[in-house]
Formats: sequence, C-alpha cells, structure tokens
Amino acid sequence: MTLSCIFVMDLKGRVIISRNYRGDVPMSVSERFVQYLQENDEMDQRPIFTDEGFTFAYTKHNNLFLMCVTKRNSNIALLLMYLYRLVTVFKDYFGELDEESIRDNFVIIYELMDETMDFGYPQAMDSKILREFITQESNRHETAPRPPIAVTNAVSWRSEGIKHRKNEIFLDVIERLNLLVAGNGTVLNSEIIGAIKMKSFLSGMPELKLGLNDKLMFEATGRPMTRGKAVELEDIKFHQCVRLARFENDRTISFIPPDGEFDLMTYRLSTHVKPLIWVEAVVEPHSHSRIEYMIKAKSQFKSRSVANNVDIIIPVPHDVDSPSFKSSIGTVTYLPDRNVIVWSIKQFNGAREYLMRAHFGLPSVSSEDPEHWKAPIEVKFEIPYFTVSGIQVRYLKIIEKSGYQALPWVRYITQNGDYQLRMV
Repeated sequence: MTLSCIFVMDLKGRVIISRNYRGDVPMSVSERFVQYLQENDEMDQRPIFTDEGFTFAYTKHNNLFLMCVTKRNSNIALLLMYLYRLVTVFKDYFGELDEESIRDNFVIIYELMDETMDFGYPQAMDSKILREFITQESNRHETAPRPPIAVTNAVSWRSEGIKHRKNEIFLDVIERLNLLVAGNGTVLNSEIIGAIKMKSFLSGMPELKLGLNDKLMFEATGRPMTRGKAVELEDIKFHQCVRLARFENDRTISFIPPDGEFDLMTYRLSTHVKPLIWVEAVVEPHSHSRIEYMIKAKSQFKSRSVANNVDIIIPVPHDVDSPSFKSSIGTVTYLPDRNVIVWSIKQFNGAREYLMRAHFGLPSVSSEDPEHWKAPIEVKFEIPYFTVSGIQVRYLKIIEKSGYQALPWVRYITQNGDYQLRMV
C-alpha cells in the first residue's frame, strides 16, 4: 500500500492540516474532493472514488473529513483502515476528535502523521507505542528521541523489559444478542456478536495459547468433544498479535499479548436463539378516553442465572396523561420526551414470570394512527456467567522463559444488542 498525501478538512472542505508524503500528487487535488462533495448528495457520496487518475478515500468523523489520495494501484481497503486507525490514535491523544482539538494540537498532529506514515507506507499505529516517543509536553523537540524497541522489534505491539509485581491476565467473553421477534412469537432474526477482551499484566515476553470449544478445531485435530457442545464461529477477526498461519493450520490461538487492555478477537454466529426475555403486551384503548397496558415478562434462561439491570421499554401514544402503574416487581417510569414507559427490574431471575399494568388517560379526540405507537418493545439486560452461544474457554496456557506462575481469570457476560419484540 502507498499513500501520496493526506488531508484533514472541515465540513466545507477547507484544509485544516495536510501532509504530502511522496510529492507525486499536487496539493491542489483537495479541490477535486470539495467539488465531489458539492456535486453529489450525501446519499450518493461514496467513501472511495476516482477522478482523472487520482483515487480518493475518506472518512467523516464529527465535523471533520479525513481524506487521502493516491495515484498508484494501492490496496484501497488498507487506505481506509489507515484513516480509521488514525482517528483512533487522535482520539486516544486528545480525548475527542473534532475541529477544535485539531487546531489546538497542530504540532503533535504533524508528529503523529509523520510517525504513522513514512513515504506513503504505514508504520506504528498503536497509541501505547507512539506515546513512548511522542508526548504532549512542549519540549519534546529538544532531543531526537530514539524509536522504542517495539517499533523495530518483530513484536511491534509489545516493548521489551515489561515487569509487573503480580502476573495476572483477565479474559472477558462478552456476547451481544441481536433479536427481532414478530408479534406472534416467531423469531424473524437472531444473531450473536461476540468479543474476547483481555487485560494483560504479564512480565517479560510471554507466549499464550488459548483453547476454545471451537467445532472446526475439533474437526481439524480429530479429537472428540468430551464435555458440552462445540461452537461453530463465523467472521472471526483477531488482534494483530495472533499468529494467523498457526490458526489456519490447526485452529490454535497462539500469541504474545500487548501489555494492558486489548480485544483479542471478535466473532459472529447466525443461529436461531429463542428470546432470553420474552415480553407480551396486551393494549386496550377505550373510546379515546383512556388506554390500558398489560405487560407480561418471562425469563427463558435457566433458573441459576440472573439478568441484571433489565429495562423493558414500551412505546405509548404521544398525548397520554395521568399515568398510573402497578407491577409485581421493579419500578415503572413514564418518559414523555421519548413517548415510552420503562419497566426497570434490578434482578430478573431465570425461569420467572412477572406482570405489569399501566393506565393512561387519552384526549377525547385523537388523530394519531395507533400503528405509530405500536413500535417494537425494546429490552436491555446483562446476564453474567452466561453465554448464548455456549462458547467456553477450555484452557489458557502462559509460558515465559523466567518460569513465573500467572493467574488467568475468565468471566462470561451476555448483553442485549438490538433486541426488539414487535407488539403487532
């Protein structure tokens, strides 16, 4: 991948800051980008386009455009990835990325742009590494800092000589459930989006091996699954520390972790999942004078599990008044600015069923279409020590040449994603 130049622009296309890395593209090329924005409606604009031999790639963040240009046959996906990673680096340094933070930090931004790109080739894009030789202190130009070992090391995401008083690693398996259910109870769409997040506090240069109940791993090695069920993961994406060749060969997840917090991998499962929390609503309007709701909520997971901080969000007409509620558990709140009632249950045990009744007054004449306020019910929740997919960490081996003993801690959490149940 080669990139010729990069621009940071405001929403009107005025250049705030720019860098020409190769000198083969005139800086006036930014005017072509402005012309593209003016000639195309927002719905028709694309993040990648070509114009007279120049290829443009851009991303919009807050009130800024980050745009890069190349004349060569470059890998366009990597150009976009560079822009997204640059946004992440700027946010790590400045807290938020907007026009004001760009104008307040010109010097640091030029340094970051020069360190993350060399003659059009991407370099270190990890904020932890960059912070070792780019600080926010005004005297950082007085001495020419030597690049940290991690930049020139084969393991660019980790520095040499890391020491911790207590060697520990924390592993969180977090799954979000996207669910859409029809009014008759038919599951129209269900999808699990998972992530394995790590916090590593390990000394030296440890080698880690992670084993999951991955169906393809058992098939590749010919080993039988002794306990539980195997899970078939889709769309797996790894942190750069994972040895992809090893994974493709025998599905072994082997890596030297960065220090601190990072996402080891993400995955997706398109599988049929019954609603973990099922909500049934009966709505009874009475001659445009009042409206009653009877809401039944049922947990459809095992009794030993508990869903925490459950919010059941039910839409209501915009002109209701005089709310009154009665529930067998939790609290109910009317939010007129959102035209919803929220039934909050701090702890919802498995295999339980609860009822809530709501009563509102309605004006004598209402022109609102009842279908408008029968939007889907949304449910928010978090279930610890539980995964929808059944994914399990079978082992986490930590090997380091000094031979220290490290403590791995594993936690499972299931949360709602886009979780909706239609009333009609």
